[in-house]
Amino acid sequence: MKSKSFPFPVSGIADEAADDIGGQIAAHLELGWSLIELRQINGKQASTPLLSDEEFEGAVCAIEAAGLRVNAFASAIGNWSRPITGDFEKDLTDLHLIARRAQRTGTPFVRTMSWVRADVPLEEWRDEAVRRYKIMAPIAEAAGISLLHENCEGWGGLSPANAREFIERVNHPSVGVLFDIGNTVAYGMNPMDYYHGVKDLIRYVHIKDCCRNPEGGKSDKFTLPGEGDACVREILADLIDSGYSAGVSIEPHVASIIHLGGSEASPEFRRDSYLKYGRALDALIQGLLEQPLK
Repeated sequence: MKSKSFPFPVSGIADEAADDIGGQIAAHLELGWSLIELRQINGKQASTPLLSDEEFEGAVCAIEAAGLRVNAFASAIGNWSRPITGDFEKDLTDLHLIARRAQRTGTPFVRTMSWVRADVPLEEWRDEAVRRYKIMAPIAEAAGISLLHENCEGWGGLSPANAREFIERVNHPSVGVLFDIGNTVAYGMNPMDYYHGVKDLIRYVHIKDCCRNPEGGKSDKFTLPGEGDACVREILADLIDSGYSAGVSIEPHVASIIHLGGSEASPEFRRDSYLKYGRALDALIQGLLEQPLK
């Protein structure tokens, strides 16, 4: 079963399979996928100066030699580690670096967020995030990349209404929404409400699934796609029915959650969990193509 027969390409944030690029490539080859989404390589964020140009070029050469292509960068811009009161120059430095690296790999999509709140009023948080994106958007446009805001940390991820308002305030063609299906449940939200609230703004999709916290609020009970409460099956079915074609990437969070410091799981368990997750998604999509939901 190969993702190339699907209505959209399938990829994955590869550092959940392995730390080293060789292990990441091997997992994607075994899954029969031709694309790979980069976040960390040997524990270094590939969209920051922590990963040197020499290390990046070596990784890209290995990716290309294997017949794969980088379809997206899961960047650190505005992410969970960066408060809205922090130094914006750090994000701009990353963006200029990503622009060069994305041009090297022919990659169109860059995952971003809108910074954590810190100790500021909601309106100030929103306004400063919008101001920053208005500066970043022309840089992205000039580089031929899109900054895709994920429904995760940041003012723009607090609700579908916030996501829509954020995109409308930035008002630039190089800025859109990256919809992470499982983040809805992980942050205590209704997945279908969020999806339909931003559907027309979605440029790319991350696949997670998560079981709802019975007491309400956040949850970290991540599971295989289609086995949680994030309506992964229903949302994928609607994407297929709507003619969505940009692609999806798995971000399992089953064996390894990178932003929480990785995992104590063995390399073998991480790899096997990633492969199991990828195969489960392939099977889910294939099932929807063969027998669409009513």
